[in-house]
Amino acid sequence: MKIEFYAAIFSFLMVALFGIYIVPLLAKLKFGQTVRSDGPKRHFKKMGTPTMGGIMFIPAIAISTLVFSNRSANVQMAIFSMAAFTMIGFVDDFIKIIKKRSLGLRANHKLLFQLIIAFILAFYARSFYPGTTVLPVPGFSTGLDFGLIFIPFTVFVILGTVNSVNLTDGLDGLVSGIVIIISFFYTLISLLLDNYGLAVFGAAISGGCLGFLIYNHHPARVFMGDTGSLGLGGALAAMAVLTGTQIYLILFGMIFIIETISVILQVIFYRTTGKRIFKMSPIHHHFELIGWSEEKVVLVFWAFTLFTGVLGMALFNATGLR
Repeated sequence: MKIEFYAAIFSFLMVALFGIYIVPLLAKLKFGQTVRSDGPKRHFKKMGTPTMGGIMFIPAIAISTLVFSNRSANVQMAIFSMAAFTMIGFVDDFIKIIKKRSLGLRANHKLLFQLIIAFILAFYARSFYPGTTVLPVPGFSTGLDFGLIFIPFTVFVILGTVNSVNLTDGLDGLVSGIVIIISFFYTLISLLLDNYGLAVFGAAISGGCLGFLIYNHHPARVFMGDTGSLGLGGALAAMAVLTGTQIYLILFGMIFIIETISVILQVIFYRTTGKRIFKMSPIHHHFELIGWSEEKVVLVFWAFTLFTGVLGMALFNATGLR
């Protein structure tokens, strides 16, 4: 695991160095965050904090991976997925900044671009690597064949992952820390599957996000924006799809699912009854509004992700499918 450690350190140092120059540059260019008017009142002080911080760590992750990996086709596909979703996020952020609003790309345009990338990744996984429709599933020692629904199921997982990561990015350091943990577990899974290129990719993600936390921990000096959150979502989705562990991503990324479900339930309940289940959604804002500090919410969500990650690894090892 020495090469993976080097990749993580290299990615970490690049982001730490980039931040010295990029954070002040983003501030100078007035690439500031627009805060939701209906959000927690204490978030208003974050108005104008530099965003688009994803440009600090996405290139670092890609460079570190290319330097330390074997640059195999699946590594290139993982980088493609991360970079392509990053570009969608970049355009989205840019529109928000230029037009000084909280919404960027139109939803239908964003979904169309995401669908194209997701289909490319799913088709590659089905046809080339892992090249099978059989996925490891807890309780099935030989795996479960998804057959004809493999591609639509995988596309759904990719889109769900990318957008739920984006949805969760609402507190200082929240997504950065969660992704460090999940990508660490995917580094371990990749090593167990002898997929050393993806192991390097996972390590580079962890290192890059750790470097970003220097600037993103509370009180954040920079936010990752959609540039970073969509890029990280694309990276995690690629790790899951290219290791054939889409099902296990449910456990590793359980906090993302909870955040997304909280929004869905809130919308459905409000439209049918006129009342709200939570004080605010996504659910991390609910905890803020009942009195939790931002730091407490983040630490609890990190701890929960660590717990579900350990559980996911235990089930993966118990299944024994390699």
